[in-house]
Amino acid sequence: MITVDVSRQRLRHVDAAGTARSWPVSTSKFGLGEQSGSFKTPRGRHRIRAKIGTGAPRGAVFVGRRATGEIYSEALAKAHPERDWILTRILWLSGLEPGRNRFGDVDTMRRYIYIHGMPDSEPCGTPGSIGCIRMRNDDIVDFFERVDIGAVVTIE
Repeated sequence: MITVDVSRQRLRHVDAAGTARSWPVSTSKFGLGEQSGSFKTPRGRHRIRAKIGTGAPRGAVFVGRRATGEIYSEALAKAHPERDWILTRILWLSGLEPGRNRFGDVDTMRRYIYIHGMPDSEPCGTPGSIGCIRMRNDDIVDFFERVDIGAVVTIE
């Protein structure tokens, strides 16, 4: 079971053995919502559609779900202040609720909503993304290794 508690800014994972783990996250600074173009974090039940970045180094930069070959640094951030940094690993989400977060103008997958790594210099545990669920790099590596494609993620 995987849940993202937006009010607490925490992701919780309970594995098949019943072991629970929890990590801080950063959801959208624009709040909750499913509408395409809203930059809000979508609610409801989702499935992990793809795992991207297996074996990539910590801090690997992704653009369009592809590693650029860059490793995040403060110098790189200063050279590209316009970038929304997607780092280390990506878990691409797909909505499971037609009309709420699947199909049409509310489709989570078409909105490119991920759980992904973020710069360690950015605050975590408070809203700050533009729709995705961001995690510290060490945390996303740990979580990524514990979940499979198809796992259900509930955002509430």
